[in-house]
Amino acid sequence: MSRWISHLTLNQKLGVLALALGAFAVFANVAPGPNVSVNAKELLTSVERREDHVTPPELAAWIVEGRADYRLVDIRDAKAFAEYHIPGAENVPLASVLDGALGRTDKIVLYGDGGVHAAQAWMVLKGRGFMRTYTLLEGLDAWKDEVLFPVMPQDASPEERARFERSLQLAKFFGGQPRAAAAAGAQPMALPTLAASPAVAVPTLPAGASAGPKKKREGC
Repeated sequence: MSRWISHLTLNQKLGVLALALGAFAVFANVAPGPNVSVNAKELLTSVERREDHVTPPELAAWIVEGRADYRLVDIRDAKAFAEYHIPGAENVPLASVLDGALGRTDKIVLYGDGGVHAAQAWMVLKGRGFMRTYTLLEGLDAWKDEVLFPVMPQDASPEERARFERSLQLAKFFGGQPRAAAAAGAQPMALPTLAASPAVAVPTLPAGASAGPKKKREGC
């Protein structure tokens, strides 16, 4: 969703935001007295500057480094979370994001299957004063494409091959595997079935990797 929004004009963004706020008002009334206050210009500026999201490779690097200065929040339902979730994630379903599990001073990265629901939760949390809130760009869909199941390029340049080798190491680390690129004109290849999430709270660093400094998770 963030990629799509970034290509819109300011007037188009304002129109999308106006429509979205009507839907968010319904969502916000689920909890008693939510009082969501949104500064549209600030939100749109944040999206335009790409300050609203973390990319899948960035998140993967944080996990490999063992960083503890953020909370990774899966907003899907408990069943989907149990079937697969990104290592280190905690499950806070979309309708429960305002129920007190998240602190306003926490650095929060939200994700769902795609980008829409996470963007909705991001906007509501921003309106409630959660200023350090981000989304995983394009959610689990992008996590699968860019981290778990990267595509092996055809006729790749040396730079592309080096980039793919790095992607391959990340895929192996998270229990994924590479895919061969589809031939020209062929149907896109289906993604392999996701296995259960690795049963590790903090992953072991690959050989030669250095961990960044671990910080105490901030409370509310």
